[in-house]
Amino acid sequence: MYQQTLDPIGGSLAWSAVVAAIPLAAMFVMLGVFRWKAHRAALVGLALAVLVAVAGWGMPLGQAAAATAEGAFYGLFPILWILINALFVYRLTVVTGWFEELGRVVRSVSDDQRILAILIAFCFGALLESLAGFGAPVAISAAMLLAAGMAPLKAACTSLLANTAPVAFGAMGAPILALAGVTGLPLDDLSAMAGRQTPFVAAVVPMVMVFLVDGRRGVRQTWPVAVVAGLTFGLAQFVTANYLTVELTDVVAAIVTVGAVLGMLKVWQPGERLVATPDSAVAAPVGAGTGVGIAAPPSRFDGYSRTRRTLLALAPYLTIIAIFTAAQIPVVKAWLGEIGTVSFRWPGLDIVDVDGTPLAAQTFKLDHLKATGTLLLLAGALTAAMYGIGVRRAVRAYVDTLVQLRWTVVTVTSVLALAFVMNLSGQTAGLGMALASAGGVFALVSPLIGWIGVAVTGSDTSSNSLFGVMQATAAQQAGLDPVLMASANSSAGVLGKMLSPQNLSVAVAAVGLAGAEGVVLRRLIGWSLGLLVFLTVVIYLQSTPVLDWMVP
Repeated sequence: MYQQTLDPIGGSLAWSAVVAAIPLAAMFVMLGVFRWKAHRAALVGLALAVLVAVAGWGMPLGQAAAATAEGAFYGLFPILWILINALFVYRLTVVTGWFEELGRVVRSVSDDQRILAILIAFCFGALLESLAGFGAPVAISAAMLLAAGMAPLKAACTSLLANTAPVAFGAMGAPILALAGVTGLPLDDLSAMAGRQTPFVAAVVPMVMVFLVDGRRGVRQTWPVAVVAGLTFGLAQFVTANYLTVELTDVVAAIVTVGAVLGMLKVWQPGERLVATPDSAVAAPVGAGTGVGIAAPPSRFDGYSRTRRTLLALAPYLTIIAIFTAAQIPVVKAWLGEIGTVSFRWPGLDIVDVDGTPLAAQTFKLDHLKATGTLLLLAGALTAAMYGIGVRRAVRAYVDTLVQLRWTVVTVTSVLALAFVMNLSGQTAGLGMALASAGGVFALVSPLIGWIGVAVTGSDTSSNSLFGVMQATAAQQAGLDPVLMASANSSAGVLGKMLSPQNLSVAVAAVGLAGAEGVVLRRLIGWSLGLLVFLTVVIYLQSTPVLDWMVP
């Protein structure tokens, strides 16, 4: 048996915290300063975490290896199982041409670039974030905005800024699922709390996007639709995360917001439109009704009726909603859980905390039938059938998805393994105890930790895996609600994603501005920090009697 200790380095909690931070600090330096590839930095960070656990904390090598294996397996299932199958569904729409058709459907609604920014980058980007994540929403929405005539730099910045509000629930809730997995806190509580924080961001992001596209004039002319989009998205996130299911939060929010924006445009239009001229990618303001949009090339689906094209373009997402809704029916959910849930003690682990209580993380729960990834795989199979994709072609698409994600697999499994080693050895608990010395002020520090984690790793899931337990531990020691602080790591972390090196590279590559990462960074850093301060104030108030009624 191995019993955790909080201050093994010279009996000092402060020095122990410094040593415990070495794997994380090293990984951040490799990523942010030396610009190593994420998978290389994660592997080195994992090696250092094992070294510190064994040499510094006295954890038996066999148990450190077992903790590494459990973390890596958790990275594979359920996290990567979700990502792989979500991206598989998206790839099926690409290879059949229906993704491009979905873009046409969206662009046919309006030629006003401010409206398109909301529909494409904010709404459609959120839908992509719910399925794929990991840079796909930024790359795709930026390319679509560029095709609609938006200036390359504006397209990149707008897409990066939009990829904030939906990230905490992206990839079918992967960040919140990871947070629940590493902290042991109730998934429903974490989902509900995040759903009471991210709507504050969603409410203001469309307005900021409009400002990026067209400055003060854009805000003055299109603020009604920006307000409707932000409030609708935030309200849909709140309702879905609190009362329905975490996996569908972004899917529901995106679709409901599209409906609200389209409905509003039927009864209201801005006094002027901002459209692209036929011979230029730079938008120019024109009077209402006088603009000429860029002509779209012909589509192989032009022979279909508009209704049929729209329904088939939306078919994969409607299928996902239907499957997940059916899986939440109490009878179905209970049946899937009964025949498809396996719990077992992870081999090689025998660990108790400082009080002698066995750690819950030693028990692994495998929900293989009702798992989000399994339901997504079913959606992929139905999508292939609806689009007439043969088995061989579908298998090829799946293999291509695995190839595309090969380094992501290494990164995610390494980061989750690092997190489990730090958590099970006691390193994370020691860090949390040291941070808890800040007392109630920790509520102001917690969001910054999440922001740094996502800015460096480029992933809310990775940040939650790294810092989730530390946030919860520090909150308990400081007399704060652990659900509130753990959720803050995820909700505030998303505001750092627009500055992450990976996302910046994806955005500039998508619009043909390779090497312009620094320019985009300078344009967005003020907005990222400003939104962080705004949400930090909200989270701090949620830790006080002013808004503590919002904590589940």
